[in-house]
Amino acid sequence: MADHAARLRQAWRRRGPLAMALWPLSLLYGTLTALRRALYRARLLRSERLPVPVIVVGNVIAGGAGKTPVTLAVVRHLRAAGWRPGVISRGYGRATGDCREVLPTASAAEAGDEPLLIARAAGVPVFVARRRADAGRALLVAHPATDIIVCDDGLQHLALARDVEVCVFNDEGVGNGWLLPAGPLREPWPRAVDLVLHAGPAPGGPAPQFALSRALADHAVDAAGRQVPLAQLQGEPLHALAAIARPQDFFALLHAKGLRPATEEALPDHYDFSSWKCPPDKHLRLICTEKDAVKLWPAHPDALAVPLRLSIAPAFFGALDARLASLSSPPH
Repeated sequence: MADHAARLRQAWRRRGPLAMALWPLSLLYGTLTALRRALYRARLLRSERLPVPVIVVGNVIAGGAGKTPVTLAVVRHLRAAGWRPGVISRGYGRATGDCREVLPTASAAEAGDEPLLIARAAGVPVFVARRRADAGRALLVAHPATDIIVCDDGLQHLALARDVEVCVFNDEGVGNGWLLPAGPLREPWPRAVDLVLHAGPAPGGPAPQFALSRALADHAVDAAGRQVPLAQLQGEPLHALAAIARPQDFFALLHAKGLRPATEEALPDHYDFSSWKCPPDKHLRLICTEKDAVKLWPAHPDALAVPLRLSIAPAFFGALDARLASLSSPPH
């Protein structure tokens, strides 16, 4: 499955034979997307507004743009600025379907891997529900001091009204510029958003656009919180694995840190690891992403997770603060 996804992402980079064959389907997809937006504009479908400001961090491309690390960066900035944020998410990939709080002690099967990662890393209330508004209302009831909510993903979830939209692009930008399935776009670009973050060339459009870059930390960490410098792992036999939208990105970041794993295993995004088998070579040490570690650690506590570090243009946070200052609910 991971190989098929990689081939499709490759096809999305240009308007080649496969993309052209899928183009008629993209016209149907675009028509349905436009109809849905029109129904919300006509108020035949309703958006629910929460009593506190809502920031949505999302994307318009399929295949992973790095929304969750940006969500964490936004939450940390808000806390430093005096806000008391909470986070809501659908909780993609979880086995449950209810509305629930995500505690740091939860499992990824109960909460979803990304919400669990946020709950452990951010130290703020996190709730998941299929309808993000349900998650938001439940969060505010359980944590009434919360004065702003950040929605991890959900740019296309129009049932939740929002005050600020942050759109994140990876280094491939808009690809060939076509809608799914002929291209990577979930909706036509450019479209109105408040702020854009891009790892590659600026994607264009009227919104203010700011650069970001990604690198791995200089250390890895195991389930007990013990840190291991990456320099200490150079030359060690490692098995690198990644169950993210773009596994090769993680492997490339490892290489940039001087690590050359003996084996590399790319798995589908949100893979649950319930049927995963450890490499037969017992000398290989597991090294993975933070997102995968929350699912691996219960069975493999010695697996090493390498934190991701974002570098975001400081002007982005200034623009975010300016946008929030125009709202009616300043931080306490």
